[in-house]
Amino acid sequence: MNTLHDTKLSMLDLVAIREGGTTAEALVIARDTARHVEKLGFTRYWLAEHHNMPGIASSATAVLVGYIAGATSRMRVGSGGIMLPNHAPLVVAEAFGTLAELYPGRIDLGLGRAPGTDQMTMRALRRDRIETEADFPRAVSELQELLGPRLPDQKVLAVPGNGTEVPIWLLGSSLFSARLAAERGLPYSFASHFAPAMLLPAIDIYRRNFRPSAKLDKPYVMIGVPVIAAPTDDEAEFLASSTYQRVLGILRGDRRCLPPPIADYLSGLHSQERSGIADFLGAAVVGGPDTVRDGLLALKEATRADEMILVSDVFDPALRLRSLEITASFFAQ
Repeated sequence: MNTLHDTKLSMLDLVAIREGGTTAEALVIARDTARHVEKLGFTRYWLAEHHNMPGIASSATAVLVGYIAGATSRMRVGSGGIMLPNHAPLVVAEAFGTLAELYPGRIDLGLGRAPGTDQMTMRALRRDRIETEADFPRAVSELQELLGPRLPDQKVLAVPGNGTEVPIWLLGSSLFSARLAAERGLPYSFASHFAPAMLLPAIDIYRRNFRPSAKLDKPYVMIGVPVIAAPTDDEAEFLASSTYQRVLGILRGDRRCLPPPIADYLSGLHSQERSGIADFLGAAVVGGPDTVRDGLLALKEATRADEMILVSDVFDPALRLRSLEITASFFAQ
């Protein structure tokens, strides 16, 4: 029988600011969620870099990684991800090298090549130059060198950072990072929590082209899964309307704080709007315990993922914890 017992379970937190709430409250909710899922046996807790988004409080990602790592004791904590083109590799190496020294054996460095923001904010991040396809692989190589053992002729050192060997993951929603992760022998995380269209082709390319490295001897795949679980399908759909509203706002270019749920929200939308939300959340699993279990098993069968990293944006923090508890029960040994 197909089970989830051999699949690791993790959490990706965008640190949503709720309507009527504050940034400070969002940060406390993230901390409390991390402590809760650590008790549930989650493997890692990642934070994502976004900028100029009123409803997301995770822009200073390395700072948040330290905050969550300091509030927990066992889980790995990291970035899902740092948008590398926004930063000099040396600065990233120093930040995550410092975190690795503070929390030995617990820090992950997930890297993406998107800006994580809009064009105007890109310029505010001092990204005036035009990126080429070669820039990201070159920056990854530089970061690997900065975090690795000191080379005999190495002139620039990350201090802290040098020799910490912080594990590097490549993240992606297309085929580019899948090929690069395979070429470098790095673990790969696909952003199916918001861009599921290329999930299966990207995983296939990664596995078929994987070259063993000193870091990893065989492919390792993590997939992002939006999950909202509740005692019944109807309640889960009601709670998921907060996410549906947020997704529709993203599609319209109207990014706001996480709104409270609305009964029968989808029924009031045009068919094109419902289709847009469905495409965005193509890998989502929403429902009561049986529905969620079956949905996760179907994803596992389709992808053979080694790990699932959950996104669960529920307006009520207590009901979010309940959603994660229900989901975690299917992964328990």
